[in-house]
Amino acid sequence: MGGQRGREALDRLRNVVGRVESSWRPASTEEGFEIVRRRLFQPMTDSAQFTDRDVVARAFADFYKTQQAEFPPECREVDYEKRMKAAYPIHPEIFDRLYNDWSTLVKFQRTRGVLRLMAAVIHSLWEKGDRNPLILPANIAIDDRRVQSELTRYLTDNWVPVIEKDVDGPSSLPLRLDGEVSNLGKFAACRRVARTIYMGSAPLTKAAHRGLEDRRVKLGCVMPGESPQVFGDALRRLAGSATYLYQDGPRYWYSTQPTVIKLAEDRAEQLNRDPDKVNNELDSRLRIDLRNMGNFGRIHAMPQSGADVPDDLDARLVVLRVDQPYSKEKGNAAEAAAKKILELRGSTPRIYRNTLVFLAADKTRLQDLDEATRKYLAWESILSEKDQLDLSPLQVKQAETQKAAANNTVTARLPETYQWLLVPVQNSPKDAITWEALRLSGQDALAVRASKKLRNDELLITSFSSTRLRIELDKIPLWRGDHVPIKQLIEDFARYPYLPRVKSPEVIIDAIKDGVSLLTWSSETFAYADLWDEDQKRYLGLRADGSIHISLDNNGILVKPDIAMKQMDADRMKQREKVKEGSVPESQGEETQRDEDKKEKEPEKRKVPVRFYGAVELDTTRISRDAGRITEEVIQHLTALSGCKAEVSLEIHIEVADGVPENVVRTVTENCRTLKFKTQGFDTE
Repeated sequence: MGGQRGREALDRLRNVVGRVESSWRPASTEEGFEIVRRRLFQPMTDSAQFTDRDVVARAFADFYKTQQAEFPPECREVDYEKRMKAAYPIHPEIFDRLYNDWSTLVKFQRTRGVLRLMAAVIHSLWEKGDRNPLILPANIAIDDRRVQSELTRYLTDNWVPVIEKDVDGPSSLPLRLDGEVSNLGKFAACRRVARTIYMGSAPLTKAAHRGLEDRRVKLGCVMPGESPQVFGDALRRLAGSATYLYQDGPRYWYSTQPTVIKLAEDRAEQLNRDPDKVNNELDSRLRIDLRNMGNFGRIHAMPQSGADVPDDLDARLVVLRVDQPYSKEKGNAAEAAAKKILELRGSTPRIYRNTLVFLAADKTRLQDLDEATRKYLAWESILSEKDQLDLSPLQVKQAETQKAAANNTVTARLPETYQWLLVPVQNSPKDAITWEALRLSGQDALAVRASKKLRNDELLITSFSSTRLRIELDKIPLWRGDHVPIKQLIEDFARYPYLPRVKSPEVIIDAIKDGVSLLTWSSETFAYADLWDEDQKRYLGLRADGSIHISLDNNGILVKPDIAMKQMDADRMKQREKVKEGSVPESQGEETQRDEDKKEKEPEKRKVPVRFYGAVELDTTRISRDAGRITEEVIQHLTALSGCKAEVSLEIHIEVADGVPENVVRTVTENCRTLKFKTQGFDTE
């Protein structure tokens, strides 16, 4: 080795090389925390400072635990709270991004790069008097030229235009969105989200897994006491509008290559000059929704005029066109269109005006629906031309994601926009027709929402009681003299808005059937007749207290109960007189022999049955059903006859092999007394 002096030279060389080797060993992330703290902040010596640090770390740790679904899972671990104390007053997420992402850049020089950047960041925050408890990625003032220089000097691509347009420029998209949406502007949510995404994506543009997950974006933005959902909304708005922001599932990142969002925006803007295409899309979506018709037999969607709406007897919903919205202004487009359709069918006056209600769009919400529809159509057109546009797989995926989001937005905004139900109302025959506007809500299809609202407000009757029908007959009145033809009555309910609006003529027919079959028809409802014989001045086929068959083409009539009772009583008197005339009066003497011989030659008259009896066993599990059928098919036919006196009794025999418990005996005995049983009892054998 060259003797003693050679060994001395070797030892000196080892010392030099050893020092060089030690100086090139990179600091760990934890060591980096301490280096940055010591170089940029004075050491904490006061116990109050340690208390403040612990309080801040505990507040963040508790916040992450209570909002577990919004943040990465490691945030709720005890070690993360220790990391926050070690890095205080800088959030560990900043060090993670700098040491894990930015340190991959050759020029960044790891700890030196972190020191340079954080020195600029902290100086900028100090100048602005920032009072936040921790420095998060969202607090890094990228709009500060010194900070921006540190964040772009190590990057190979030109990021300044990206920052100016989509991250933190004076006219950037995040600032504009925060200004337009007060709930976002209150927290500068879009700006903070954009800064966080930039810090986590700019150095990794060529990485296999680019960008930050949405939960990690929120980790870099949200302070305790703030709502993570607000920042989630900001993230969605940015992803839907930014030129350089990409999305792949839950991951977001910036790139220097523009996305297809700008192309979509341009195409959506062009659709302003082609409203028919937007209207056609909304028309098709409305028709799909209106397939569920609720309680309406028919729905007339977007008619061009009253000629497209038939003049029929059943209740229908008319859905007005998009260009006929409703507003609180007098004479708004929706009311004007509805009034014209209600009054005229084409050029002829409409007869059945009590059958139509109208659904209209809200004027203030229509602009949002139009904007969402244009965006959807723009993305649809881009995907249809993906080969001509030479879109990359990533751009195709982005377009598909944006189209799905736009589609969901249109689907949600359509029922929010078509929320006004316009109902023609007339309180009495002398009053003019007015319009009542009802706001719809709920999650059902549009026609179902309208049906529920009308039913709840009794503006659409799906089931009509016979007693209420009698009230309506007497109130107006609807009688034509002592009776009213059923066809005429059905037309009255379809014609006059001051009458209840019924779903269909079948509702009236069912009420008539029910009213005629009531035992109390003479006091509560009405009678039925086949027709009125003008020559005989009497009703033919007059009947009540029994079942009848009625159809829409029925020519029958309803008869006032007092008039029907008079005719029925007169018919009974005539029947009795005929019976008396058939017997031999005592005042007449003996008949001549010739008359007696004549009687002997006449055949004896057939005797007419005057009494009915019957017994039947009922199914003990379906007594009500069987008793109802017996009443309808047997008893009613007999009780409808003049001079009928009916007596129906129910005989019960029940045997219980194991015996009847005492409590059941008491219950049955008491109920029998209440129901006025003539005889009842229990036997022990």
